[in-house]
Amino acid sequence: MIEVQGLRKSFGGIEVLRGVDFSAGNGEITGLIGPNGAGKTTTLRTLYTVLRPDGGRALVDGHDANLERLEVQRRIGVLPDNRGLYPRLTAREHVRYFGRLHGLGGAALEGRIDSLIDRLRMADFADRRSKGFSKGQTLKVALARALVHEPANVILDEPTNGLDIESSRAVRELIREIRDQGRCVLFSSHIMGEVEALCDRIIVISDGLIVANGAPEELRRATGREDLEDVFMAAVAAGADPESGLIGSNRA
Repeated sequence: MIEVQGLRKSFGGIEVLRGVDFSAGNGEITGLIGPNGAGKTTTLRTLYTVLRPDGGRALVDGHDANLERLEVQRRIGVLPDNRGLYPRLTAREHVRYFGRLHGLGGAALEGRIDSLIDRLRMADFADRRSKGFSKGQTLKVALARALVHEPANVILDEPTNGLDIESSRAVRELIREIRDQGRCVLFSSHIMGEVEALCDRIIVISDGLIVANGAPEELRRATGREDLEDVFMAAVAAGADPESGLIGSNRA
């Protein structure tokens, strides 16, 4: 389970997160969506221990990401916004390296690698060095290395960005399987169709605050909109208007 409590973060005197609160439960897919610059990636980076908050807490299974970084890293699998492959390693070597970092080895590790290569349709480039990989190939490798240790909590930043239709469908199926295994999935996406197809809960962040938080049908009823894009726009507009009231959200 992932919990964010009163999270605050500033850069150069500009407050990017202004007291963010939400939770993402086990056995659920939670979508974190918002306009560019709203604070999505800053929130995710704080959760996966790359950034330290100025205030508040980011918790993974009850462990503070700021104070218990190694324990949190053991419990999460992360697909970051910056995929960051080593150009001289093959796709298979990338996944193996990350598996070993998490203490895996031998036949168990190789079996997991083979399974991910099959599920993510990586067989045709699994043993090629990553230099020159396409955007989609790079994303698949980064996703495989995030999942190789079968983490209890999975954090995905734009998990299908750059993938073709077939590969996007395979990734969505894999995300649902992770959810159905009782694990926690928190992901960010700009693709509203993907958010609608996957999410059990949607959290809308705007200007460093949560402006909507609920199941898709709850947010439709709250905003009076049916189309998810319209729900999103209504939630962002409500957050910008202090008189309108926010939807299941927090204020600074």
